[in-house]
Amino acid sequence: MTTGDGARLDRWERLLQRLLTAVPYVLLAISMALSWLADDRPGTYHLVTLGLSVLAAAWIWFMPGRQPVVYVTGLVILIAVLCSRGLWFGSFFAFTGYLHSWHLLKGKWRFVGVTATAAISITAYTGGLPEPTPPAIATHLLFTVAIVAVVSLFSFVGEVTAERSAERKRMVTRLEEAMRENAGLHAQLLVQAREAGVLDERQRMAREIHDTLAQGLTGIITQLQAAVQTEADPQAWRRHLDHAVGLARDSLAEARRSVHAVQPGPLESAPLPAALAEIAARWSELNAVRVEVATTGTARPLHPQVEATLLRIAQEALANIAKHAGASRAGITLSYMEDVVSLDVRDDGAGFDRARALDGGGFGLASMRDRVTRLAGAFEIESEPGSGTAVSAVVPAITALATTPEESRSA
Repeated sequence: MTTGDGARLDRWERLLQRLLTAVPYVLLAISMALSWLADDRPGTYHLVTLGLSVLAAAWIWFMPGRQPVVYVTGLVILIAVLCSRGLWFGSFFAFTGYLHSWHLLKGKWRFVGVTATAAISITAYTGGLPEPTPPAIATHLLFTVAIVAVVSLFSFVGEVTAERSAERKRMVTRLEEAMRENAGLHAQLLVQAREAGVLDERQRMAREIHDTLAQGLTGIITQLQAAVQTEADPQAWRRHLDHAVGLARDSLAEARRSVHAVQPGPLESAPLPAALAEIAARWSELNAVRVEVATTGTARPLHPQVEATLLRIAQEALANIAKHAGASRAGITLSYMEDVVSLDVRDDGAGFDRARALDGGGFGLASMRDRVTRLAGAFEIESEPGSGTAVSAVVPAITALATTPEESRSA
């Protein structure tokens, strides 16, 4: 039901309510007018009838809001008195007794009021009480029962209709409240989604900055420190300086790719196994640590985000080895399986307390774990002081067959 339909029905119901309020007075006026026109009794008789009619109108006007039983009792008595003054009151005004008895009284008292009004009306129609014979009494009772049954039936139907109308109103009110609540929830969800998107983008940028700029700056500082220490050897000094310049250029390029959410540079020109071998070779040259790279299973193109995640984890793991492990040897194993692909990075360095490192919340470890979690993968670290470290990441082997050009640029 539309808003316009609901407003129109409300107007009709208000109009009907005003008409029902006016009905008793209209019926009383009609009864009085017909009684005045059809009866040729003296004027004083009609004046008394008019006075009783005014009394009945005043009773209807002032008393319904008080005690219902008292009001209906007085109304029935007034109907009886007026019916004794003229048949027309039984024909028209008596309808008020049926209407108000059913509307104002409850339970069995409804039938008492309707029955009393019906008995008065039948008595007025027949010109008095029935003769004391079984047929006359039975006829009188039969008409009374018939009127009570008809009035009760129609009143009950009207009551059911009114109740259904009220229920529809309540339902419309609940629906409007639900719609307002849903609108509020929708607005709240939009705000939460917007905040989640902002937070997710901030986290992505934080990971990218850590994996590009932070690592690059660390490498640049390391190379510049080494250049200072080898200042007496021009060739070594130049080599470290060239490495620092190369790291600066690579870091700048990776930072630009991260800002625009473009795939890491090594993956644009080579598949994942070759890209891992390339970064491992460069890292080994910079840090003078031997790195072995191995690939098992059948290599195949994966979704760009999967390959970018594995490459970034390998870069972060190698950066941690260079900064903390003091290792002499490291290894990277990329394993292609049927449903998943795993990356293992291990070293023979100093190791660390794994529980303290994970609880301490080092950003590098947290970043690796977040990257894997976003792909519904598993991330594990095995390490003990003096026993080296092994980092393992397992992610779903989502293929690149269904990627679009836009997806291929995402990191």
